Amino acid sequence: MTLNITQITDALRHVDDPDLKKDLVTLNMIDHIKIDGNKVSFDVVLTTPACPLKNMIRQACIDAIHQYVDPGLEVEIEMTSRVTTRRKETDAMLKDVRNIIAVGSGKGGVGKSTVAVNLAVALAKSGAKVGLIDADIYGPSIPMMFGMQNERPTGYDKDGRTFVYPFEKFGIKVLSIGFFVDPSKALIWRGPMASMALRQLFNDVEWGALDYMVIDLPPGTGDIPLTLIQDFPLTGAIIVSTPQQVAIADVRKAADMFRNDKINIPILGLVENMSYFSPPDFPGNKYYIFGKGGCEKFAEELNIPLIGQIPIVAAIADSGDAGSPVALDDNSPVTAAFVSLAGNVAQQIAISNSIREIFEGGEKV
Repeated sequence: MTLNITQITDALRHVDDPDLKKDLVTLNMIDHIKIDGNKVSFDVVLTTPACPLKNMIRQACIDAIHQYVDPGLEVEIEMTSRVTTRRKETDAMLKDVRNIIAVGSGKGGVGKSTVAVNLAVALAKSGAKVGLIDADIYGPSIPMMFGMQNERPTGYDKDGRTFVYPFEKFGIKVLSIGFFVDPSKALIWRGPMASMALRQLFNDVEWGALDYMVIDLPPGTGDIPLTLIQDFPLTGAIIVSTPQQVAIADVRKAADMFRNDKINIPILGLVENMSYFSPPDFPGNKYYIFGKGGCEKFAEELNIPLIGQIPIVAAIADSGDAGSPVALDDNSPVTAAFVSLAGNVAQQIAISNSIREIFEGGEKV
């Protein structure tokens, strides 16, 4: 029997995307099918380069072809990606940014900036085009975490406005209010002035094409988070907490803000930072210094996934102070936690975008 593309396509209709619950052919995730004698090759176009299920999908495709076509075929698969978005081509604001992710918390001191920075690094390492905005106007920490305390951005004037070029480091386009002010002096701005500065970080910057823009929000539910949430087309939000009940009580307020009827931003998941401590000499041991199960119960209560549990490791703080985020270090045991977080975030975005497409009557994923 002579092989043909239809046979391969029909076999791959038996492979479903585990998140989107449809087969890969219907989702237009199969491309460039080629047949050369006993060899079959094609591309699987994932919804993100950070897909945590890529190996499972690859094997499912091989198994389907062997089962439904010929077990003796040699199958070669190239795993590529096309990041999904629910934004419309007519959207003018940040039109080349496919997904905007807000990282927030109800209180300070839970490691929100650390999570935002290392999430951005892990997404970029997966092959995604990533931007990072430090929107914590009164406490910008990203210049230090990127080792750029003394840097000042450049720009150009056009039609009476000044546009700024973001810095590029670690494969990430990054900008912070900390690049424009004296880090040794307090920033004494009222709400409207701070909100205006935040808008400029978005609108007056040459961001270019990005798959993900990660935004480090200030803690709480005040003017700055509200300005961002109401003025910019967020894809979803991530909430960071520590396991203690006092932290969870404050994080509840952030969740309520995102879910307010007038705001209605999808919560992609909850991240438990400082989840446990494992001694370097006994990495298999876990000590839950701040309690166990608090964030897991809270996530269940909110009906959102617990998408990350980041351990207490001195290297996280040390690397941030040194200007080299820990997720850059492939030899660090904690890097796996941030890689897993990035995969889960990308997964939740793909699911959320798919659901919204269906809800709004679209056909593309």
